Amino acid sequence: MRPFPLLIALSLAAAVPAVVPAATARPTATVVLHVDAGRPGRVIRPEIYGMNFADPALARELGLTVRRWGGNGTTRYHWEADTSNHAADWFFETLPEDNADRGRLPEGSAADRFISDGRAAGMDTVMTLPLIGWVARPVGRSCSFSVAKYGPQARTDPWWPDCGDGHRPDGSRITGNDPRDANVPADPVFVRRWLDHLVARFGAAEAGGVRYYNLDNEPMLWHETHRDVFPTGLGYDGLLARTLDYARVVKDADPGALTLGPAEWGWTGYFYSALDAAPGGAWWQDPKDRRAHGDVPLAAWYLRQLNAAERREGRRLLDVFDLHYYPQAEGVTLAGAGNAATRARRLRSTRSLWDPSYRDESWIDEPVRLIPRMRDWVAAEYPGTGLAIGEYNWGALDDLNGALAQALVLGIFGREGVDLALLWDPPAADEPGAFAFRVYRNYDGQGGRFGETSLPVQGATEEVSLFAARRAADGAMTVVLVNGATAAREVQLTVAGHAPGPDGPSAARVFRYDAADLHAIRRQPDVAVGSAMGPGGQVLPSLRVDLPASSITVLELAAGEGAGATATASATATATATATATTAATATLPVTATMDATAGPTRVATETVTSEATPTALPVGMRRLWLPLLRLR
Repeated sequence: MRPFPLLIALSLAAAVPAVVPAATARPTATVVLHVDAGRPGRVIRPEIYGMNFADPALARELGLTVRRWGGNGTTRYHWEADTSNHAADWFFETLPEDNADRGRLPEGSAADRFISDGRAAGMDTVMTLPLIGWVARPVGRSCSFSVAKYGPQARTDPWWPDCGDGHRPDGSRITGNDPRDANVPADPVFVRRWLDHLVARFGAAEAGGVRYYNLDNEPMLWHETHRDVFPTGLGYDGLLARTLDYARVVKDADPGALTLGPAEWGWTGYFYSALDAAPGGAWWQDPKDRRAHGDVPLAAWYLRQLNAAERREGRRLLDVFDLHYYPQAEGVTLAGAGNAATRARRLRSTRSLWDPSYRDESWIDEPVRLIPRMRDWVAAEYPGTGLAIGEYNWGALDDLNGALAQALVLGIFGREGVDLALLWDPPAADEPGAFAFRVYRNYDGQGGRFGETSLPVQGATEEVSLFAARRAADGAMTVVLVNGATAAREVQLTVAGHAPGPDGPSAARVFRYDAADLHAIRRQPDVAVGSAMGPGGQVLPSLRVDLPASSITVLELAAGEGAGATATASATATATATATATTAATATLPVTATMDATAGPTRVATETVTSEATPTALPVGMRRLWLPLLRLR
């Protein structure tokens, strides 16, 4: 079944066409940047170029590496009957998946076809397993809140008026419904049969079968999204028990498969359980479930317990620490481009992924520093666990502004050492958001890709961002420059440790995506490589490049003899002119060579950030903050 259209329950900022100065506008300032290609770099994992439910044709064209069968509708997928319950996203309805030959089931199910199509497109699959204890009824069409059975409701399905939203006309919730109206119980045995089917059908993970299994989806929202079957909020202990039970099932069925969890929805779900929020009011001032578990943030406690389980059982049950991230700044996530202020905020908010000096411009109102925070939790609680951002969305994928944000996000994922990342709600092939992926995966239309080893850089500003990498196939250095300013900028880029061309300095190939043509990345005239003084006072190869307003520019410098260094386990990186590099323990997925150290910007001297950080200010009605952004699968 194709996904329902995205519903936004609250009015979000309407898309406003960006007003961009002409590409020929004269640069108003010069930005001095530097790449040190002679220093060791960090491996960029190809799995960061992934999407949820990406179309196979789009995936091939963009060079995507992995896609996820995930979201609310997969929490109750019945693999034998090929039915799904779409929960609060669509009137708690159980619906059959599109299937022309249901008599062959479970062969040929939507899930089977998803895996087959992904393999044909060269992608690995992240398959979501149901841990909630219920799956959709196996036959027919049904819903959890029938008007005939439970009375009039505030909203009903316009195409099936007997199915309501579970709220009475006065807005109060209908409680005490029978989960079996649209669902049937499911336990680990049910999931084990599915895994056995998948291994028999596609082979084991290490032989080309399903490589990743998500341990369900956003469990701390089950009492909202799936309240027809799970009306009481999940706590620390319930999450752990389900994780252990189902992770064991995965490892028993396919020891080489990798498990991802807890796939939590966002900020408060990282720190607190749904039981903490159950009392309402200012619950965060006295989170009882968290207090009962040593006052440790939920995510850190979760990792600690999985580490203890490995020590007890002699095998790893959780391979990848997976969190979802939707920026909470107004008008950004899952929204149109918005006005000028919103567009600028969208670009700034990408700093929440890494920057300890960036105070989130939302109700969070403190530094998120998501990736370093995840890295800190893993280092402290469960070393060797990979990092995944299983869902994210910066909005405006149909607009140049969204493409700029997406290009920043992909660059940050590579630089900061994320192991796997999956965009929610893929763009159409001709939308700007798709071109942000092409910048890294096919910038020249001939398979030209950003390199696989991130290189240290200096000089990036709030407006002009710089990402650099060496490509293994030919030794070329690739550079992505994102100008988020509404005015042109001139860049002077010096390069250490890389001699372009076979005989030294020559020229760089240039490709650009901007308002001049939103349907193509255009080849630009080559830029000659000259020389200029580098940051250490030495004369280095140098390029001068004009960056149009709101643009993404790719530079490709061919490799010369003896150019550059290789990736090592001790990588460093400098993100801005004022931030120096430090190393911190991290982990990669265990299926490839392990990187034991990473680097990122140091904290500002006046700021204290710890892995025990908690939200300091939450608005009334916090528990429903996420519901206005209903994502349907």
